[in-house]
Amino acid sequence: MIEFMEGFPDGVIAVTAKGRVTLEDYEKALIPEIERMFAKHEKIRLYYELGEQFSGIDAGAAWKDMKIGFEHLPDWERMALVTNVEWIRLAVNVFRFLMPGRLRIFSTAEAEEARAWVAESRTG
Repeated sequence: MIEFMEGFPDGVIAVTAKGRVTLEDYEKALIPEIERMFAKHEKIRLYYELGEQFSGIDAGAAWKDMKIGFEHLPDWERMALVTNVEWIRLAVNVFRFLMPGRLRIFSTAEAEEARAWVAESRTG
């Protein structure tokens, strides 16, 4: 399940993943919000937290995640991924060179630092 987080400036999409993330989560929640945000902003930022309650991601959701990322490749200004899930950290690092915006991976203990970094110098 994907839940949107409050308290971030306009132009920042902030989500936390809990339990198992499905293709339906992407199609009904995350993708419409990404498209809405891109309709308002030339560049956007993403805060994506995979915390203690995260248990995995379906193949369809993982594919959709990669697809939406590549469809808007030049439009991501800054992305903060917060996770202690090692295979996700490794997978993101494999594709990091393709990302034109700034991408940082934070541990769950660094969540506050990640929130500050992704919102830095972004005014509503």
